[in-house]
Amino acid sequence: MGVDDWHLTEDVDAFLARSRDFLHSRPALHTLVLTATEALRSRKTAPGAEAPIFGWLECGGEVRAALFRTPPRRLNLTPLNPEHADLLAARLSRLGHPLPGVTAVPDTAAAFAESWSRHTGAAATLRDRRRLYRLGTLTPPEPSPAGRGRVAGDEDQEQVALWNHEFAVAIGEATSAPAAKFAGYRRFTFWELEDGTPVSMAGATPMVAGQIRVGPVYTPAHLRRRGYAGAVTAEASRAAQDAGADEVLLFTDLANPTSNSVYQRIGYVPVTDFTAFDFA
Repeated sequence: MGVDDWHLTEDVDAFLARSRDFLHSRPALHTLVLTATEALRSRKTAPGAEAPIFGWLECGGEVRAALFRTPPRRLNLTPLNPEHADLLAARLSRLGHPLPGVTAVPDTAAAFAESWSRHTGAAATLRDRRRLYRLGTLTPPEPSPAGRGRVAGDEDQEQVALWNHEFAVAIGEATSAPAAKFAGYRRFTFWELEDGTPVSMAGATPMVAGQIRVGPVYTPAHLRRRGYAGAVTAEASRAAQDAGADEVLLFTDLANPTSNSVYQRIGYVPVTDFTAFDFA
């Protein structure tokens, strides 16, 4: 086995043609690459922007792992053993691919970060730890906070863009085009007061491989701790079930015990953790 067992491409359709069966075999574990590639198929790369990169590891004629990166964000990897992670780090460093970081399940992220540092000299710093949850039995909050859920429409796009930007700033991932990541792709649900004022928001990806992922969930700081986030997440989760999803998923930041407890109370159960490293 050598570095050439990794196949790299900028063509999302070529990537999916080879790796679709592998990705669909474990939709929850592969949710990031499934939803990212589905989004990329629906829009073109902006002129002058760095092209995304995709890749798959082939062993014995079978795809065993996959990767994607949409600049300027981190490299995302499906689970790898340390040997395969090192082969990939060697391949990317040899090709001169700059990487700002990596996101994967903890063992894979740590193995790749160690290999990347060894091959390039770049220091790796732990960025965050996230937990992937799967919806079990949906249990909406009782009592429900004042207000009701409502699907965001075209007239709400300015509010959706603003809250997406605030969410990106809050998690340290704001870009020069904060709404572009979500425009025309995710469905958004508002929790609004009786007078129609929106107070919280939850997004949801389109269904792919039978799974829908809820997120981002955002409530402005001055409106938190009133139950709005749990209520709007339950509304978005119910809509995903009604759409026929086999699995409804969401991510939480493990540094935020409040959100983790809220989602578990409405029926979400842990699946696995993900770790992100930044590279100097």
